[in-house]
This record gives sequence, C-alpha cells and structure tokens, in this order.
Amino acid sequence: MKNYTIFLLVALLFSACNKKNKTEAGLDSEEKIAVTVKNTIAPSYTIAEANKLIALPLHCVETEYPNKLGQTIANAEDLKPPQELHPTFYGCFDWHSAVHGYWSMVTLLKKFPEMEEAEKVRQLLITNINAENIAQEVVYFEGKYNKSFERTYGWAWLLKLSEALGTWDDPLAQELAATLQPLTDVIVTKYLEFLPKLVYPIRVGEHTNTAFGLTFAYDYAVSVGHVELKTLIETRAQEFYANDKQCPIEWEPSGYDFLSPCLEEIDIMRRILEPNLFKDWLQGFMPQLTQDNFSLAVGEVSDRTDGKLVHLDGLNFSRAWVLYGLANQYPEFEHLKHVANDHIAYSYPNLVGDSYEGGHWLGSFAIYALETYTDQ
Repeated sequence: MKNYTIFLLVALLFSACNKKNKTEAGLDSEEKIAVTVKNTIAPSYTIAEANKLIALPLHCVETEYPNKLGQTIANAEDLKPPQELHPTFYGCFDWHSAVHGYWSMVTLLKKFPEMEEAEKVRQLLITNINAENIAQEVVYFEGKYNKSFERTYGWAWLLKLSEALGTWDDPLAQELAATLQPLTDVIVTKYLEFLPKLVYPIRVGEHTNTAFGLTFAYDYAVSVGHVELKTLIETRAQEFYANDKQCPIEWEPSGYDFLSPCLEEIDIMRRILEPNLFKDWLQGFMPQLTQDNFSLAVGEVSDRTDGKLVHLDGLNFSRAWVLYGLANQYPEFEHLKHVANDHIAYSYPNLVGDSYEGGHWLGSFAIYALETYTDQ
C-alpha cells in the first residue's frame, strides 16, 4: 500500500509538471495558434491612424506611372497616356486601384473630417471628379472592345465609391455623387446585363471572384434602393452558392490570393439569406467556424516588393473584414474577431511606408477591414 501511494504521488507530480511544461513551452501547434489568436490586440482606428492612412491614396491617385492599363486596343489611336484615357481614375497603377483610392479618401474624410489633410483631400476630389472627366470615363466603357473592362472587380469598387458618397451627409458628397452618377449608371447596367449570362461563378482569390463582385454591388443596391439589381444579385447568389458544402478552407491560400474564395462566399450569403437560413447554410458550408477554438493561419508574405506576392497582405485584410462582418451580425461568432485581429496584426504594421507594389492599393483593404471592425 505504501509503495502504491508513493507511485500515485509521483504519477500526479509528473502529470502536473508535464501539463505545466506543455502550457509554457510545449503546446501543440494547433493550440499555439489558438492561444496566439485569442491574445491578439484589437486594431486601432483613430484620427492618428487616419492621418497615416490618408498618405497612401494622396500619394497614388495622381501618380500616372507606372501604370497597367489592361486595355484591348482597336488601333494605334487607342495608345494614349493613362490620364487621357481615364482623366479621373488614371493613378495608383491601375484603374480599379485608382477607384478605391478615391473611396479611401472619401471614407476617411467622412469618418474623420478633422484629419490633417482634410482640405487637401476635398480640393482633390473637387478637381478630379468633375463632369468632363467622368464623361470621358463613360466613353471608355462604351468602346467596342471595353465591354468587359474591369469586370467585376473594378465595377464593384466603383459602386462602393458611389455608395460612400451617397451615404455621406455633406453637400460636397452629394455634388460628387451626382457628378459620378453617369458612370455609376453604366456600371449598374453592366451588372444587369452580365449576371444573367454567367452560367458558373468564378471561385478564385483574385479580381474576378464573383462573390466579391456581388457583395459590393449588393451593398450599393441596398443603399440606394435599386430593387432590380438587389433582386438579381439575390437570385444569382442563391443559384451559385446555395448548394455548396464543406468549403475546403485548408486549400487556401493560393500563392497570389488577396481574397478568400470560401470567406467571400460567406460574405454575400450573409447578406442575402434570412438568419435561420444563413445559419443552416453555414453549418453545411463551414461548420468549423462555430468552434470557439477555430484558427486560421495568416497569409505569409515573403517579398513585399513583388506585386503578386504582396497580394497576401490583402488576403489578411479581406479575411478580417469577412470575419468581423459575421461576428458583428451574429454574436455567437464573436470568437472570430480574434482570428481577424491576428490577420490585421500581421499585415498592418507594413502598410504605411511600404513599396509602391503594395502601397498603391492595400490602404483601401486595411481601411475597409477597419470600417467593418467598427461597424457594430
């Protein structure tokens, strides 16, 4: 009996030491990730951050070169400088980045009207978003070979810019929204024409992702009460995604992703489905999200001077905004905010002062993630 008692005490001590060592130094990799995530500090979205972030769009929206036009040319006359082709959206390396550069300026000015560069931003918006410039932007989209230009990523950001202006209670915003409206109308028409023709959704982690394009367009449709566009998006999203099961999130990310195919799908379905239907759908699509210890490794960037590899910083921000949006709407997913915080904590410190490969567009992704974080 005495020997048994000694044996039991030794076993208990060994178990306690082993547990302590595991807690302090020897956690399983999965447990380490969970602990790291749950202790990540929430992001800061303050006037101080706005004063830093505004430098990114201010630097790029009037920077004409380098530039990736992405155009199909009909003849030599189409070979014109970016500013002639796109007198408003010619900067930030490509058209869509210029568009969401303007969205960034509008969004920061709307939220932080007292920021240091506020007057400079207002004057830039007045100068560049004018009737003549927007008329030329419309002409470009009406060109014979430009029907699919920026489909649907750039289209989505144009509607997000229009939404930001339309929901901003400021005389300047209403003036700019009216000036932009002819181009907004062109993009809405393009959505209405294109979506019925799309037989299969595009499930990639880059620009052409269908779920992303539907999400921003849906937000616009809701904000302005565009019933036809809203109804079409609801119908097509249901047809594309309602029967999807067990999304393989473990396959993500691909090397150049800045969007998560799985999470972007959740973002649109969260919007269009009633709560009970959405929860049932999500349980079949990504049931692991309901687990309190759910973890998701951040997208790691090996070289931020490489324009494609730096996409993974964008992935971290876009994952974060989807997770914040889900948690904001459904309190039972509050634990996902820790995962989102972890993603922002990885990429945000590299944002301001980074190379132009990321600096010309990543600010918008960070701002949208922060906006979603505070939208509670």
